[in-house]
Amino acid sequence: MGEWEVYDPGWLVELAQAQVPAMLWLAEALSQCRRARKESAAYLHFVDPRNPNMPGSEWQFETNVILVHPEHGELVLDILKGRRVGGIEFISNIEQEF
Repeated sequence: MGEWEVYDPGWLVELAQAQVPAMLWLAEALSQCRRARKESAAYLHFVDPRNPNMPGSEWQFETNVILVHPEHGELVLDILKGRRVGGIEFISNIEQEF
C-alpha cells in the first residue's frame, strides 16, 4: 500500500451534488477527504483501514453509496459510521488487479 498523499476531492463533491442531491451530508463528507492512500488501481483509502470494525479502529463500516462517473465508471463509496467516507472503489479497475 502506498503512502498518504494530499488529495483534491473536488470532482467527487461535484459528482455527489449532481447525483445524490438529497444526501447533502455526502458532498460535505467528501470535501473532508483531503488525504488518500492508494491500495491498488481499484481502491483508494481516505481513512486508515487497519483492524476494520474492531474497537478503536477508525474504520467502522456502515453502508455503501454508488456514483457513476462518465470517465471512471461505477464508483462505490465506503461510508463509515459518523458519515465519513472511508474510501472509494473504482469498479472498472477491478479486472486490472488480476
